[in-house]
Amino acid sequence: MNVKKEKKMAYDSFNVLKATCVPLPLENVDTDQIIPARFLKATKREGFGDNLFRDWRYNGDDSPKVDFVLNNTTYTDNGTPRKILVAGRNFGSGSSREHAAWAIYDYGFRCVISSFFADIFKGNSLNIGILPVTVSPEFLDKIFTAIEANPNAEVEVDLPNQKVTLVATGESEGFDINGYKKHNMLNGFDDIDYLQSMKSEIAEFSQKQTS
Repeated sequence: MNVKKEKKMAYDSFNVLKATCVPLPLENVDTDQIIPARFLKATKREGFGDNLFRDWRYNGDDSPKVDFVLNNTTYTDNGTPRKILVAGRNFGSGSSREHAAWAIYDYGFRCVISSFFADIFKGNSLNIGILPVTVSPEFLDKIFTAIEANPNAEVEVDLPNQKVTLVATGESEGFDINGYKKHNMLNGFDDIDYLQSMKSEIAEFSQKQTS
């Protein structure tokens, strides 16, 4: 008799993240810029980070473009990719490709902060463990200004309390998130994991309906 193994968590759980940031102060960054269409053939989530922002990040001969932020060692931590991307308004617009969120997660980002996200991109991100944090334009400008003044400025993203804070100044702002998605992010669940976590309750309910 084959025993089906329990499915592991879909992704890393998210609680409180205090980290340095990568600034991308560009508006209307669409999913084709995040991951060009020619890289959408794969169906597994792995490997997309190598082609995140491919056409902005590399020349035609695959050499890095020195003026693009992901190639700037100022915005890494001893060569390790940072976990928070701070982006301009209307991030993730365009086509609904899930691969855009996959590429961001696979690169190493766990949170994207912007003043506005395209709805489908926002949903795709939450489904795989990226926390999209929407802040006011004024607070977004404060974050960009802090990073410009100090590339090592830290931002704390507190999911349980739904608050993002500039660590150096203590300035903070709340953000909204769907309760179901918040629960899944805190536990590292995708939709299937959530159902599996309720197996006993589902079985009990089913038994009551048939008894």
